[in-house]
Amino acid sequence: MPSEGKREIASVWTRPQGRREQPALSRQQIVAEAVRLLDTEGIAALSMRKLGSRLDAGATSLYRHVANKDELIELVVDEVYGELTEPDAAQAGHWRDATTARAHGVRAMILQHPWIASVLGEVGMAHLGPNLMGLSDRMIATFESAGFPLGESDHAVRALFAYVTGTAVSEAAWLTMLARSGQSEQEWVTRLWPAAEQAAQAYPRLQKGYADQRGKDPGTIRDENFRYGLERFLDGLEARLGNIGQTRS
Repeated sequence: MPSEGKREIASVWTRPQGRREQPALSRQQIVAEAVRLLDTEGIAALSMRKLGSRLDAGATSLYRHVANKDELIELVVDEVYGELTEPDAAQAGHWRDATTARAHGVRAMILQHPWIASVLGEVGMAHLGPNLMGLSDRMIATFESAGFPLGESDHAVRALFAYVTGTAVSEAAWLTMLARSGQSEQEWVTRLWPAAEQAAQAYPRLQKGYADQRGKDPGTIRDENFRYGLERFLDGLEARLGNIGQTRS
């Protein structure tokens, strides 16, 4: 047996699921209902007791499948990653097109489930979930097929996730705040604009930037900002790929 200091880390992904004599409630049912609860009421509303009530089951029944709320969050995070679709045949033929499609898919998923913004930094072993592991493996394979070494492909995927999730989580937090305020994004920006322009008077470049964006749909601006950052990130990888090719030749 392993010593106390070397005991394996417990994970919801490696522990057997609930006992077979409990067919009335499955882990999948629990996770699906938790996602619905989170989508409608947000992360603050999630509790084992409330989830059990929605499933017409006691919290004890849920604990046969998940040890605690933290494990439940790991499961729901991996569940929404499972909603992502793979690039179509035309996109899959080039590493850059495939990566762009996946990046936009992850961003769209986070914006569709904005509660994820408050849990991504504290989901423990979520990276061991089958959906997230499968996505990561396919992305590494895409970079490796393009010519990146395996280790560098892994670094590239990690850096891409850092950009995509960092940007999208900030957007999701912003949109969640707007939802609580009862205002649309356009209404909020319209109210804020006069103060922003006044504050920027001493900063000519910011002032011109505000003037150029006045009247533009804020959602479109967010899309453009995300696309610009993603394209420049991929430009860097493409340049790196060229250097790798020169080194090998």
